Amino acid sequence: MSKLDLIDVSHSYGKKRVLNHVNLRVDAGQVVALVGPSGCGKSTLLRAILGTHPPTGGQVLVDGQLVDQPTRNVGIVYQHYSLYDFLTARQNVAFGLMLDQTSTPYRVFHPLAWRKLRADHLQQADELLEKVGLLAARDQYPSQMSGGMRQRVAIAQALIMEPSVLLLDEPFGALDEATREELQLMLLRLYEENVRAREQHRQPPHTVIIVTHELNEALFVSDRVVGLSQYHADGANGATIVYDRPAPIFTPDAPKDLRLFVQQKEELIKCVFSESHQNDHKQFITFWNEHTKHAEVESQI
Repeated sequence: MSKLDLIDVSHSYGKKRVLNHVNLRVDAGQVVALVGPSGCGKSTLLRAILGTHPPTGGQVLVDGQLVDQPTRNVGIVYQHYSLYDFLTARQNVAFGLMLDQTSTPYRVFHPLAWRKLRADHLQQADELLEKVGLLAARDQYPSQMSGGMRQRVAIAQALIMEPSVLLLDEPFGALDEATREELQLMLLRLYEENVRAREQHRQPPHTVIIVTHELNEALFVSDRVVGLSQYHADGANGATIVYDRPAPIFTPDAPKDLRLFVQQKEELIKCVFSESHQNDHKQFITFWNEHTKHAEVESQI
């Protein structure tokens, strides 16, 4: 089932054309890594999906509904944590539910009902904190947590709203290498949840688009890599998708074998990041053909 559809999405800032007829379909449970050269419009595309900056041309659909303003169906986690310093980890995670499900008059004039609902919100927050490995730190304030811990809280804060699509805008860029790898494994655990849901004939709960400038990370945490680039035949009119192929699938307990990345990483550098390579990119937009063939093989096993 399609969760996100970008249909001929274009965007201009005055006379400057940034996005050029971007088309993309993302199904439920896919973890898509979006890569591209600096200035190619990755952030512009994320803002279009988020609804804060609708495109000047084309459409963004989430669950078949037009996105032209922010909606709870799309969540986002930025590189810099959006936490409230005066709230604990569990209070930060539960904060969105309070805003979504209650109002100030409701909380003032229905204290017993609010107390019961609040307990439910905190229980849900605890469950998300356990999922991201931070239940023991639920009563800590952001000032008491490391950068990696704060970013885990921010991810739990987004997940608790159960968005149809979760956007991660270089979420690990400011972290040290060890912490970064811990959070990469956390994303792989979310992907494992998707796999189990499919096996049980349920809709996968996590559809993720992660923007990263680190190609090893893109290939490690995703099941699909999409390259957005201005280096194509019509690049004067903005960036478009020039690469869309499956990525190797890893599990959290499997060794991170960088040898599996070498060929595809070189392919990405040539196709997406090389200004001299501006030919027809159709040969690199093969995800759905490869995905269909893989599904056919699985069904015969």
